Amino acid sequence: MSKTLIACLLVVLILAQGCAETEPVAPPEPTPMALSNRDVVVHLFEWKWTDIAQECETFLGPMGYKAVQVSPPTENAVVEDPMRPWWERYQPATYKLDNRSGDRAAFADMTARCKAAGVDIYVDAILNHMTGVYEGVGTAGATFGEYDYPGIYSYDDFHHCGLTDGDEIQVWDDPVQVTTCELVNLADLDTGAEKVQARLAEYLNDLISLGAAGFRLDAARHVAAAEIRAVLDRVEGTPYVYQEVIDPDPPNWSEDYYVNGTVTEFRYSAVVSDVFFNGPLTRLHGAGSIWQEINFLPGDKAFVFIDNHDNQRGHGGGGHIVTHKDGDLYDLAVAFMLAYPYGRPRVMSSYAFEDAAQGPPADADYNITSVHDGSEVNCFGDEWQCEHRHRTIAGMVGFNNATASTTDVSNWWTGSDNQIAFSRGDRGFVVINREDAALNETLQTGLPAGTYCDVTDGEFTEDAQGCTGRAISVGDDGTATVSVAPMQALAIHAEAKL
Repeated sequence: MSKTLIACLLVVLILAQGCAETEPVAPPEPTPMALSNRDVVVHLFEWKWTDIAQECETFLGPMGYKAVQVSPPTENAVVEDPMRPWWERYQPATYKLDNRSGDRAAFADMTARCKAAGVDIYVDAILNHMTGVYEGVGTAGATFGEYDYPGIYSYDDFHHCGLTDGDEIQVWDDPVQVTTCELVNLADLDTGAEKVQARLAEYLNDLISLGAAGFRLDAARHVAAAEIRAVLDRVEGTPYVYQEVIDPDPPNWSEDYYVNGTVTEFRYSAVVSDVFFNGPLTRLHGAGSIWQEINFLPGDKAFVFIDNHDNQRGHGGGGHIVTHKDGDLYDLAVAFMLAYPYGRPRVMSSYAFEDAAQGPPADADYNITSVHDGSEVNCFGDEWQCEHRHRTIAGMVGFNNATASTTDVSNWWTGSDNQIAFSRGDRGFVVINREDAALNETLQTGLPAGTYCDVTDGEFTEDAQGCTGRAISVGDDGTATVSVAPMQALAIHAEAKL
C-alpha cells in the first residue's frame, strides 16, 4: 500500500470562518457529555507492550489517564517497500498476537500491570480487512496469498465487488462500494457472513480474556453498522467501543453507528486546529462560535482529538492539523480540548517522522526501540515525542477529571481575540494565552476561596497530593490575579487545592 494509495483516503473538511463574540453566552448545541472521573485516553502509537506497562505504572496511573489505545496486536504483514512503514500494522496476516510490539505473554502482562495501575487497555482492532491482495509473510512467520489465509479465511470469505476497473472503492459516497469494495487494495472481509462474524468475535473475545477493556474499530465506516453490531453481539462483557467513521461533510454516516458505540469526530480536529492556527480564540465559545458554525456530533456520541496518527500525516481526514511539530501551540490546543466539555478526549503520543510512511524508532534490524531505559525515558528528542508527558497536557488530564461532574462553562472572558479564560462551574478555571505578550489580569474563577496549584506549571498527581509549581490564590469573591506568559496556559481545579 503506497503513499499514493493512502492519499485516496483524504477527506477535505471545509473550515468555516467565525466571528468574535462580545458577550458571554451559554454554549449552544451540541449538548456536551458529562463524563465520569478519569476518562482521558492516550494513544501510545507503536509503543512496545513492555514500555506501555511501565508507563502505566510510573506516569499514566499517577497522572489520572483512564486508558491507553494500543496499536494493533495481531501478526501483520512484513512490508519492505517502503521498509517497515507504520501502516503494516494495519494489515493483519493472522489473529496471533505477535508483532513488533511484543508477543501474547507480553500483551497479557501489559494489560494486568496497567489494570493494577488503574489504566485500561483499548485495542486498535481491524474488522474490515486483512492484508493487501498479494503474497507475503507475517511478523510471526505465517505465509499468506491473495485472499488466502491458511486455517483462517479463503477466497469466499471476502467481498469481490467486481467493478469495471477492479475491486477498489471508486465512489466514496456510495455506501455499497464503501462497505463491500476494497479500501486501497486491502482484502475486504465479507463481514455479513456468519463465519466471518464469528471469527472476528473470537478474536475480540480473546483480547478481552487477556484483559482488554475496549476497542477502537479501525475503518468502521467500511463495515456496515449492522454487521459490526452482529460481531459485537457475540462479544463477552461490555467493552468500550469507539469507531473510526470519517464523515465527508455534514454527518450522514455517523448516526447509523451510534448503536455500536461512540464515533470519531474528525471535524473537531480540523476546526479546532484552524482556530489555533488562525484565530481568533473567541470562536471557541458562544455567539458566532464553532459550535454554531459546524453541526458536530452530539457530545455523548463523539470521540475527539486534536490530531491522530492518520491526520498528522495528512490523510485519513487530514488537513492543516496542529501537531507536536507546532510546539507550544499544540499544547494550548490540547489544553482547550481537555478543558471544554465536549466528547470523550484522546491525547496523541507520537514519534518524530519526516516521511508520512515512516515507521517507529527502530534499530538496524527494525526492532522497535524502547521508550524506557530504567527510570529514564527517551522522550522529546528526535524519536519518541511523548506529548502526553508535556507539562501542560499532563496537568490538564487532572483538570478534565476534576471537572467531569459538570458541563457548565461560565465566567467566559476574552482579553485580546486570542486570550480566553473560563470556569467549569465551581470545579475548575483555565486561562489560555495564545498571544506573543504576557497576560496580567484579575479574573473571576468561580472557585471557592483558597490556594490552588497551577497544574500546567507544576506536578500535581492524583495519588500524591502536592504541587511543585506556582500557587494561585483565590479570594473570598472568587477572583484571582493571574499572570500568564505568551503561548502558555494556567489551570486550577478543585482537586488541586492546597
